[in-house]
Amino acid sequence: MTDSNPTGDLQTRHTVVVPNSIDMVSLLGPGDEYLGIIEGGFQAEIHVRGNRITMRGNPGEVALAERLLDELVTIIRTGQGVTSETVERAIEMLRQETTERPADVLSMNILSNRGRSIRPKTLNQKRYVDSIDKNTITFGIGPAGTGKTYLAMAKAVQALQAKQINRIILTRPAVEAGESLGYLPGTLSEKIDPYLRPLYDALHDMIDPETIPKLLAAGTIEVAPLAYMRGRTLNDSFIILDEAQNTTPEQMKMFLTRLGFGSKIVVTGDITQVDLPHSVKSGLRIIEGILDDVDDISFQRLTAQDVVRHRLVGKIVAAYDEFDNRGGLATAPEQRR
Repeated sequence: MTDSNPTGDLQTRHTVVVPNSIDMVSLLGPGDEYLGIIEGGFQAEIHVRGNRITMRGNPGEVALAERLLDELVTIIRTGQGVTSETVERAIEMLRQETTERPADVLSMNILSNRGRSIRPKTLNQKRYVDSIDKNTITFGIGPAGTGKTYLAMAKAVQALQAKQINRIILTRPAVEAGESLGYLPGTLSEKIDPYLRPLYDALHDMIDPETIPKLLAAGTIEVAPLAYMRGRTLNDSFIILDEAQNTTPEQMKMFLTRLGFGSKIVVTGDITQVDLPHSVKSGLRIIEGILDDVDDISFQRLTAQDVVRHRLVGKIVAAYDEFDNRGGLATAPEQRR
């Protein structure tokens, strides 16, 4: 229930009565931690007495704060605990004025393993996950830390567990930071493994570690460099191409045409982090202009706002974007010595 009492100074006051079934600590946080985040996120005075929360301020801000409380109550009712990150993400989504509810995004569960749930944390991440469900081929393009590969891996494991596909194939080009494999020590396998290690790390988050060697030995999960995809037709598979910005146009065409019946492809990459020689075009940079009008193929963009690593990572990505928009290295002042 909400009581509304407009005042004469272009402000409004609303009182929200939280249902008795909701623990106020779970809603407002230990030591009112979440309440502090809410107060800092809206231009409104917020007072709590028992299960009554009174908000006074700009009508739009008060209405938005009331919507936030409703979203948090809905999330709690799903059985998912609220965290400070949950509150911050919900406020960000409400500010974007979308028709999608933060509760629907933040309570969407893709995969659970060892008591840990994997779910989208931003609107763009949910749209990306929804696109993977709806389309045969999805391109996830955005900076590091936006969950492109991680969420794709979670969807692949989910599809395998649901027996929608028979195997998962994870691949990436063995090109990074201008290094040449030929100059690295060791066997071919030892040279390639470091480039594939991030994919193994993600697998360990999603599947019991003791079962991974068995799945790899049986070919149910395959982790291989992109060059190993040539000449194959991949049926009933969930195929992920990671670090796709380091593919040439020819490699991208080769990979996409491996698609077989009953398969799904997700291509991820960051077009601002291309490690190919300057004379070589990135297949990921030009692919949207080639396939944009093809049905059952979707391009999803993620931004610095979707970074879910340490909060500084998002700020660093945003700072680099601003730097690039100003002209990048061409206009950067030289450091004084």
